[in-house]
Amino acid sequence: MRHAKVGRRLSRSASHRKALLAALSTALIKHKKIRTTAAKAKETRRIVEPLITRARNAYLREQAGEPVDVHARREIAKFIQDKDAVQLLFSEIAEKVGKRAGGYTRVLKLGHRQGDAAEMAIIELVDYNEAQDSKQRKERAARSKAAAARRKAAEERKAKAETEAAAVADEAAEAADDAAEVAEDAAAEVKEATEAVAEAAAPADEASEAKDAGDEAAEGEKEAPKA
Repeated sequence: MRHAKVGRRLSRSASHRKALLAALSTALIKHKKIRTTAAKAKETRRIVEPLITRARNAYLREQAGEPVDVHARREIAKFIQDKDAVQLLFSEIAEKVGKRAGGYTRVLKLGHRQGDAAEMAIIELVDYNEAQDSKQRKERAARSKAAAARRKAAEERKAKAETEAAAVADEAAEAADDAAEVAEDAAAEVKEATEAVAEAAAPADEASEAKDAGDEAAEGEKEAPKA
C-alpha cells in the first residue's frame, strides 16, 4: 500500500519520471500552455508551482534592492536544465505573477483520448490566458444579466398576478354588493306586494262579515212571529 506517498509514479522509473516532468515543466514555462494527460498535468503542476514561487520571491527581493539571487537560479537550474527557460522564469513570469500567492496554473480537462481512452487535459499559466479569463468574465456577466432578467420577469409576473387578483377581488366585492342590493329590493317588493294583497283582502272580509250579519238578522225576523 502507498500510504503517505506523495506524487504519481506515471508507470515510469524514477529517472525517467524526473526527466519527463522536467521536460513538461520546461515546455510549460516556454509556451505557457501544454496539452498532456490529466495525470501528467497534475504532477507537472505540483512541480512547477514551487519553482514559480521561488522565482517570484527572488524577483520581489531583487526589486526591493537586494542583490541578484544567484542561489535561487542555480537551484532551479538543477531541475530546469534550459537557460532560456530559467531566464524567462525569473524575468517575465516572475514579473507577471506579481504578488499572486500561489495558484499560478490551471488544469482544464478535455475528455478521453481515442485509442487508450487516457484522460487528456490542458495545463496553462493563469496570468497568460487573458483570453480565457476575459471569456469567463463575459460568460459570468452574461449569466448574471440573464439571471437578473429572469428575476425581473418573475417579479413583473408576480406583480401582474397580484394586480389581476386584486381586480378580481374588487369585481367579486362589487358583484356581492349588487346582489345584496338586488336582494334588498326584492324583499321590499315582496313586502309591498304582501301589504297590497292584505289591503285588497280587507273589503272582501268586511263584505263577508256584513253578509253574515244580514243572514243572522233575516233568520231572527223569521223566528220572531212564531214566538
